[in-house]
Amino acid sequence: MAGCWNNNERRTIIAKKKRTFVCQECGYNSPKYLGRCPNCGSWSTFVEDVEVAEVKNARISLTGEKTKPTKLKDVSSVDYARTKTGMDEFNRVLGGGVVPGSLVLIGGDPGIGKSTLLLQVSTQLANQGTVLYVSGEESAEQIKLRSERLGDIDNEFYLYAETNMHNIHTEVERIQPDFLIIDSIQTVMSPEISSVQGSVSQVREVTAELMQLAKTNNIATFIVGHVTKEGTLAGPRMLEHMVDTVLYFEGKRHHTFRILRAVKNRFGSTNEIGIFEMQSGGLVEVLNPSQVFLEERLDGATGSAIVVTIEGTRPILAEVQALVTPTVFGNAKRTTTGLDFNRVSLIMAVLEKRCGLLLQNQDAYLKSAGGVKLDEPAIDLAVAVAIASSYKEAPTNPQDAFIGEIGLTGEIRRINRLEQRIKEAVKLGFTKVYVPKNALQGIEIPKGIEVIGAATVGEVLKKVFA
Repeated sequence: MAGCWNNNERRTIIAKKKRTFVCQECGYNSPKYLGRCPNCGSWSTFVEDVEVAEVKNARISLTGEKTKPTKLKDVSSVDYARTKTGMDEFNRVLGGGVVPGSLVLIGGDPGIGKSTLLLQVSTQLANQGTVLYVSGEESAEQIKLRSERLGDIDNEFYLYAETNMHNIHTEVERIQPDFLIIDSIQTVMSPEISSVQGSVSQVREVTAELMQLAKTNNIATFIVGHVTKEGTLAGPRMLEHMVDTVLYFEGKRHHTFRILRAVKNRFGSTNEIGIFEMQSGGLVEVLNPSQVFLEERLDGATGSAIVVTIEGTRPILAEVQALVTPTVFGNAKRTTTGLDFNRVSLIMAVLEKRCGLLLQNQDAYLKSAGGVKLDEPAIDLAVAVAIASSYKEAPTNPQDAFIGEIGLTGEIRRINRLEQRIKEAVKLGFTKVYVPKNALQGIEIPKGIEVIGAATVGEVLKKVFA
């Protein structure tokens, strides 16, 4: 019959060109040009984007094979053979090593050390397979100069300075590497897309092609992503949904410590961190971060408290510092570094209401020493003790640690992995730890430490500053 389609025929429908304006900061789409983005508030960030929608009825999976529905019980489980790098901290963040065919996105501020980290990892992976390092920001000679201070490079390490995705695809098919590094995704462009380099459409299209390439050829792929001034990855938000793992490389440019944090990982734990120190010969692992964070703590100083926090699967001891001083203006000032501002404000309100500390006319400055970000509920008690120590001008015992979440009524609520936290405190020589009273049931207390259970924050302050 005329006008009918055969079910076995493969057909392609080409739609009309669609013109939209896309915000280069957050990926917001608008049918017309806007001076200010209604989503992220950025000015003059809209760029015209022309897309051609192509609808295909091909039933092809990411691996390039035809698929059909399968019962869950008939699906065979896969045990990924991970490749270990020479950096245990990097392996930890990835969940145990590099998974073949995975797509990993690494983001961070300019100059933080993303390229140095990947270059070091690449030189180690070159001893176990073929590595293709594609750079769109530096020439091969520049990378060679930077690599000379990192040690000898294996012969199976290929450098390729290119930004055209078609040429990159051709070389990947020719070399067939085991590991592919793209530095960075914003510099690579697909000739099929008419928009400019680094635009939302370009980033989305190039990432989709790299994902297809990684899954089809079983190539472990690392891509570097730029970040915006707010600290989020530049480009469309869906970029983080497309990849298997998202890593953030954090730190201050004028400080030596760097923190590699996993915020998404399909092959391991999220919120896992690895700590490195930037030295003249590259990045060096920090195997005992608790000792590093505490080694510069002053004995007898006020406004200091130690907390045992959990980052991913590892316990870390960190120092919370507070400086409380009378305000010289009408409204008291609150400043936090490495701590959540709203959480600190809540704790100060509880201290004023439940413990009688007059903080409404006091400026408060709080930070987590060492540059680590503390954002779990278990840090509440240490923050409260640090604030009270500075307010009362009374130092805390340097061998005491504080663990617990504080509620609005002043109660100390239970937290997870308490036994693991206590063991870490014992390992570093702490002799006393304050914990939630209700969390002591059923845990084994190791020798050499006194564990004090408390029901309210006021009870803890009375015992600490008696």
